Amino acid sequence: MTETTPPTTDAPSDPEVARLVEGIRAGKRAALARAITTVESKKVAHRRHARAILQALLPDTGHAVRLGITGVPGVGKSTTIDALGTYLTQQGHRVAVLAVDPSSTRTGGSILGDKTRMARLANDENAFIRPSPSAGTLGGVAARTRETMLLCEAAGYDVVIVETVGIGQSETAVAEMVDTFLVLGLPGAGDELQGIKKGVIEIADIIAVNKADGDAAKRARQAAAEYRSALQILTAPDASWRPPVMTISGLTGDGLDRLWADVLRHRDAGRESGAFDDKRRRQQVAWMWTMIREQLMAALSLRADVRARVGELETAVADGSVAATVAADEIAQMMGLGEI
Repeated sequence: MTETTPPTTDAPSDPEVARLVEGIRAGKRAALARAITTVESKKVAHRRHARAILQALLPDTGHAVRLGITGVPGVGKSTTIDALGTYLTQQGHRVAVLAVDPSSTRTGGSILGDKTRMARLANDENAFIRPSPSAGTLGGVAARTRETMLLCEAAGYDVVIVETVGIGQSETAVAEMVDTFLVLGLPGAGDELQGIKKGVIEIADIIAVNKADGDAAKRARQAAAEYRSALQILTAPDASWRPPVMTISGLTGDGLDRLWADVLRHRDAGRESGAFDDKRRRQQVAWMWTMIREQLMAALSLRADVRARVGELETAVADGSVAATVAADEIAQMMGLGEI
């Protein structure tokens, strides 16, 4: 019988890596922020350090509630997260918010400034906010959100919230890295439901109509009813869970206790049915394949001969003189992958 050899990993033998690992385990914000910067870096040396940090901290991860929040611009995502996060820290939780902003096309940096839109959490010693540019990544998720999530868990944050751009890009990437996927809606959902993507509703675990306060409260209740009707004709992402629809107000905090209770209820239902563990296992494998694709693409840019030929083939494919399949095969062979 052949024994399976586990893959080799980078041990945290580098003094800087060891210091970061120790600092993160101690819950030090500076160490966490520096490790995230290392993880987000595209430099080869930093990527090596990032692998070592993540491998060393892996036993300290996986315990947090992972919550993804999306919604159209103006729905009040940041206001809701600020209020929900404050509610949770008051309950004794430590909350990390990975706020993914649309990227500046000029600098690649975040342009919305989530820390300024989450004033209470930004000053809460039990909260950690990390704005990161999406850099055009599908689903409005920063390229290293998964790794950042693990680092936050290792630092002792037991609730990790991922806020997405919510500008019409595919949100599947978000749902594939969190335990519970929350879709925020606006009062007057009759119009919104005409334009919102059916796919987002299909993968929602909870739907909350925000801004249910003042004169908008009645319209919010009506919108919630319309969402419930829409869900009747859609297939739930988990057979053991029927997504609840509720009204909340990020401004006043009304309904946030019920929202959090449903997040925990969703987690408990998934654990009981086995869906929770299955989902996390699938997410780990999906993450691996994402990394493989990323490394293959990165390899293309490291060889000057391949870069030059890729440019020539792109031109040839664009003007119709070379078939895309032929070009792909040639690039694969240049990379030593053989025919596709």
